[in-house]
Amino acid sequence: MELIRGIGNLKPHHHGVVATIGNFDGVHLGHQHVLGELADKAEEMGLPSMVISFEPQPQEFFLPDSCPGRLTRFREKVKALRRLALDRLFILHFTKELASMEAEDFIQKILLDGLGVSYLVVGDDFCFGKERKGDFAMLQEAGKKHGFQVVNMRSFHIDEERVSSTRIRKALAQGDLNEAEKLLGRPYRMCGRVAHGHKRGRLIGFPTANIHLHRKRTPIDGVFAVEMFGVTGEPISGVANVGTRPTVNGTRTILEVHLFNFDRDIYGSYVSVDFLHKIRDEQKFDSFDLLKKQILKDAESVRIYFKNRYSI
Repeated sequence: MELIRGIGNLKPHHHGVVATIGNFDGVHLGHQHVLGELADKAEEMGLPSMVISFEPQPQEFFLPDSCPGRLTRFREKVKALRRLALDRLFILHFTKELASMEAEDFIQKILLDGLGVSYLVVGDDFCFGKERKGDFAMLQEAGKKHGFQVVNMRSFHIDEERVSSTRIRKALAQGDLNEAEKLLGRPYRMCGRVAHGHKRGRLIGFPTANIHLHRKRTPIDGVFAVEMFGVTGEPISGVANVGTRPTVNGTRTILEVHLFNFDRDIYGSYVSVDFLHKIRDEQKFDSFDLLKKQILKDAESVRIYFKNRYSI
């Protein structure tokens, strides 16, 4: 899959595509269904398939302090899309200039002049352009005028309810990791590079791999049973905390993972962490000693979870 960053990196050979537009946050089963159909249509028409997406996501641009927590940050999304039968990923940098672009100019400059779209799949509630004046009907009219087909992105349902990023965020907020996995088609995971921390965990016999999440907000918080991939012997089971660590007056959300029966140096490793079961919400304790006692309880709860999981 070719990654194209920004309008300025479009080349003449990028002209002529079968495309879809969206955030594709999570690359869940609904997304995978649409992208599979897109790949089939591209093969039928003899054209490359393309996903058009935005960085940052529009809500992050307009509502930086209240936007929903991302299921996948940019690198995670690219990794997930690379596993599918797609030819190109085109990233539009969502800037003030793009936000103020008239809808008609978006169609002309990007879809027609830049990409030469022959077939476009979008949600019927998709809006674009300045003041969100562009919509599905406008795209259909432009398609009739300029000779490209616009079709509605059909919803994909599980348990008689539409699969969506919002539904997955709701499941994660409720601690329902099984529901999230069912909608994603895989366990919910976060990726990142292991960094040095304050090493407080070592003082109480619980060294942790610290992973900075690089997100404005996270869709989960609390203590979880997890498995880590990206290290020798994977998967390695462990207990993880996602949060700001209020007991030690932390301010930045971080992922801390204590791996069971593991003592190797993995600083600098790029790892993936699958979240399998939620133990509890993050909380502030009155002392570090009380926190230590709770961590011991959490670890025991996670060990029991894995014992039962693998004995089934």
